[in-house]
Amino acid sequence: MAPPGYAASRSMATPHVVPHEAAGDWFFGSLLHYFKKLDKKSKRHSASTGCQTDGTQTIPAPCFGYPSLVSFLQVSFSPQDNAQVCITGNGFFKLFKYSEGTLKQMNLQKGEPQNYLCHAWLSKEEVICGTDTGKLFLFETGKLHWETSVECKKPPRELEEDVTTNEYESSDVSSGLAFEDNSSQKDSLTQISAVAAYSKGFACSSSPGVVLLFEKTKEKEVYKESQEIWLPQDLFSSEPKKSGRQDIICICFSPSEETMVINTNKNQLYMFTMLSTDLTKEKAAYFAYLNFPLHSAPITGMDICVWKPILATCSLDRSVRIWNYKTNTLELYKEYQEEAYTVSLHPTGLFCLVGFSDKLRFISLLHEDMHVFKEFSVRKCRECSFSNRGHLFAVVNGNVIQIYSSITFENINNLKGHSGKIHAVKWSTDDAKFVSCDTHGAVYEWNLLTGKRESECVLKSCIYSSIALSSDAKIIFAVGSDQTLKEISDSSIQLEVSAFGVVYTAVAVSHSGHMVFVGTSLGTIRAMKYPLPLTRDFNEYQAHAGAVTKMSVTNDDLFLLTASEDGSIFIWKVYDKGDGILKWEKEVEYAEEVLIMRADIEEKSQAMLDLQIRVKELQTENDYQLRLKDMYCNEKIKELEENFTQEIGSLKTKYQILQAEKEKQELQHQFQLSELMNKQAREVQQLESDSNQKILMENEKYQELQVKSQRMQEEYEKQLHNLEESKSKAVRELTEYYEEKLNEKSVLLKETEEDMRRQLQAHEEIKKQIEEDEDREILEIKIKYERRLSEEKASNLQLEGEIGVMNKRLNSLQEELKERNRNIEEMRLEQQKLQGIIKSLENYIFALKTEIQARTNAIQDKEKHIYDLKKKNQELEKFIFVLDYRIEEFKKQRELRENDIKTMKEQICEMEGELERFHRESTQLKLNITQLQQKLKATNSKMHRERQKKQNMETFIKRFKTDLHNCVGFIQDSRKMKGGIRELYRKYVNQSDLVETEAADRDLQQEYMRQREYLERNLAALKKKVVKDQKIHQAAYMHIVQENVSLIKEINDLRQERKVAHTQVHDLQSTLRLTKKKQAIQDTAPSSELLSSPAVLRLNAEKESENIIEMQQLEIQYLRDQIQEKGQILAVQPLLVGNLPKMNLEKSHKTQQQ
Repeated sequence: MAPPGYAASRSMATPHVVPHEAAGDWFFGSLLHYFKKLDKKSKRHSASTGCQTDGTQTIPAPCFGYPSLVSFLQVSFSPQDNAQVCITGNGFFKLFKYSEGTLKQMNLQKGEPQNYLCHAWLSKEEVICGTDTGKLFLFETGKLHWETSVECKKPPRELEEDVTTNEYESSDVSSGLAFEDNSSQKDSLTQISAVAAYSKGFACSSSPGVVLLFEKTKEKEVYKESQEIWLPQDLFSSEPKKSGRQDIICICFSPSEETMVINTNKNQLYMFTMLSTDLTKEKAAYFAYLNFPLHSAPITGMDICVWKPILATCSLDRSVRIWNYKTNTLELYKEYQEEAYTVSLHPTGLFCLVGFSDKLRFISLLHEDMHVFKEFSVRKCRECSFSNRGHLFAVVNGNVIQIYSSITFENINNLKGHSGKIHAVKWSTDDAKFVSCDTHGAVYEWNLLTGKRESECVLKSCIYSSIALSSDAKIIFAVGSDQTLKEISDSSIQLEVSAFGVVYTAVAVSHSGHMVFVGTSLGTIRAMKYPLPLTRDFNEYQAHAGAVTKMSVTNDDLFLLTASEDGSIFIWKVYDKGDGILKWEKEVEYAEEVLIMRADIEEKSQAMLDLQIRVKELQTENDYQLRLKDMYCNEKIKELEENFTQEIGSLKTKYQILQAEKEKQELQHQFQLSELMNKQAREVQQLESDSNQKILMENEKYQELQVKSQRMQEEYEKQLHNLEESKSKAVRELTEYYEEKLNEKSVLLKETEEDMRRQLQAHEEIKKQIEEDEDREILEIKIKYERRLSEEKASNLQLEGEIGVMNKRLNSLQEELKERNRNIEEMRLEQQKLQGIIKSLENYIFALKTEIQARTNAIQDKEKHIYDLKKKNQELEKFIFVLDYRIEEFKKQRELRENDIKTMKEQICEMEGELERFHRESTQLKLNITQLQQKLKATNSKMHRERQKKQNMETFIKRFKTDLHNCVGFIQDSRKMKGGIRELYRKYVNQSDLVETEAADRDLQQEYMRQREYLERNLAALKKKVVKDQKIHQAAYMHIVQENVSLIKEINDLRQERKVAHTQVHDLQSTLRLTKKKQAIQDTAPSSELLSSPAVLRLNAEKESENIIEMQQLEIQYLRDQIQEKGQILAVQPLLVGNLPKMNLEKSHKTQQQ
């Protein structure tokens, strides 16, 4: 990847190849030659065994003792020794050393083969390797020295969110869980994808999105994990969690090891300052972008504008980005849900067109966001372009080019005629002409006024990928799949320039018309002058790792911008060979206007007002705090001055006491000196006797060691002689054995000359392997015996060194004894002189000290007594003042607490009244419910009666029907008919019954309708009341719960205040006791008569304060008991409220209606 800012200094002059001064180029050539030989052998091996060879670098396993092919993944030189090479791969770890023109293997692989993904040199002898199973192996001189396994790591954010995610996942759908399980399985597979070494240890990537730092220790574990560094989540991304779980491909450190840079599989570069690891002791840290987030997929579209020095790009990573090619910065960035195929900037730089897989969107480029202003139903739009004046824009919809107005968004014209996919469109400078090309080799020039083709050039053998127009729109430059650059004018190809074996993918022309720039499929860029040269007269620059997709030249011809399939953007400065940087006739002034949404402005203005108000409040608070601090500092200064004056007085007294102690200690020191001198004389005599004995013992040991060393030398010489003889015998036997074998093989070769021709290669390989094995065995035997010789020589040297050390110790002891004897003699002389002086002075000092001590003791006792009495008076006065102040504070606190308790009692009374009201309403509701239940039972009994009446009527009607049917049988005989009708009338008809039944039926129907309407009204009213009651109950319940919480908090606060008050009371009681004791002492002392009457009054006040405190304690205990009772009631109260019946609010409802 090469983002803007890293490739901004590329120039368009002739390139110069700078040689790398690596101290192993000749060795690398020989290594390549060696690997070519191995590659040839592997090809022969695969051809003989019938295996198909792919593109991977493989070597035949029989060369190194493995049964299958091995793939190389990394080859590196040792930074300390340019003759050492490390090669790792799948089941392969080898160390080679280049000497005498050949590569020699340094290690023998043991144990199970691992898939080594990466390695790094820690020192000249140590190599750290990482495997696909999450294991780290440390090899020292080719042997396994240490290994460890790294567990799968979870980022700190996921560890914090584990609890919430588990609760959410328990209630989620099973289909969502399946996807999460798959992702977790992928993350749980740990593999060491990258390793890099630094001075303290090494860094490795074990899981996606994390780098672990290992530091060297002196414990059994050679290296220990010290820190985790995680990738940050990109908040602008549509999937921020995935942005923090990228696979890390490469790790590198700066030469000073101040920064670490990593590269991910999504082409992102991150950095981390290593100095922060020393300062912060947190285990988890986070990377930061090296500059800004880059494209992680091929770039499909790029465009520039006139007003601003910006370019817009879109990519298959579903992102649209706005870059500034002057400052080399990323100005805007947004990810979408669909892939973006093309982008075009409005000439003002305030709008852009982006073609997505589902729609074409007209986007406003705001200050910090991209706002979709208009959407067009154009699917998979691969090309779009604004006109140079910005009033039109062209959109490719399949094989049709649609022209829209960028002001009214109306479809003005449709350009039809292409049969293939349209790959590029271009506007002329005056927007009068329009040029397009497609995959069927057609280049059309359109007239936008008529909507028809003015000219065309068709070459079906070529698939055009890009076109460019000259400033006068007379010449079209086109590139395609036929490896040529075409100059088209007047509907025909005027000139074809060969690409010399490369496919051209993009073309751009400078606005001056003097230069033509071409991008190739290899990622190179060619700069050629116009008119186009037919020979290789151009400058070629290697830039991208993939094919160049888009190219454009800025309006001032100073910059060339290129984008590629590798996701990189290059900004090139255009130079003239002779004059340097090209200078434009007029300096371009770019616009600095930016679009902002009205809502954003209002939010920011409101935030500004809030901040201004906050600033004013903070200023007032700061002024008030400064005043308080000044007051506090002044008080503190006064206190300190008083303390200093007191301390000075106390220090003076201490000074006098210390002088007296000093004199005492001087006498003690003189006495101790005399004792020490006597002890020293005794110790010197003992040391002399001990040292003489030790010297004799050391001489004896030295003689014994000399005898032992002579014996050891003789034994080792004999062993060496025997070893040399055994070695020479072994070599002779081996040579004789192999000579006999060679003679036998020569006889066999003579007899089987014909078979020898067929199997010559196999015998040579076997012979080489046998010789290598013999060489190895001989080397191992040599190494063993050489090690033994070196060990024996080392032991001899150690013994000689010990003997020398013993001799040196003897000499040093003798010198020390001489020096000590000299010092002892000097000390004796000085001691004799001092003893005479000390005796004369001691007598004189003793006489003086006795007199001084008697006088000073009497003075000190009197001064101490006076000072103690004064000090006690001062302390008592201060203490009484403090107690008075505290008593006043406690009175104030008591009044405040009494007020709080009164308010709490009133609240409790109100709550009890509400509870009684709730109980009354619940009883009324129960009565209403019982009444309604009785009414329902009455209606059910009436319904039952009516049903029985209905059944009786139905049987009555059936009988009437049967009698009628029988009467109808006499329809021909009139007499019988009359008789039957009269009988029917007698049976079934009665006038009073008729009237009564009709009236009863009417009354029943009216009563039934009235009862039904009444019940329906009651039901509707009851439903409304139930809903209202539920709401009121919920509100009341929440109110009671909140009050309970506030009361519990207040109770806890009161308990804490009670504890504080209890401690203060205890302190006051202790201080009062002390004052009483001091008062009693003062009463007994003779100076108690000097106490004034105000002090007595203060002591009486102290007794009164004790009584007050006891009264307050009793009141606090009484209040505590009441609070505990109320707390118990409130603890039971929520349960009662939850089981309360529903309220009857008929009365309140009627009052509201009235």
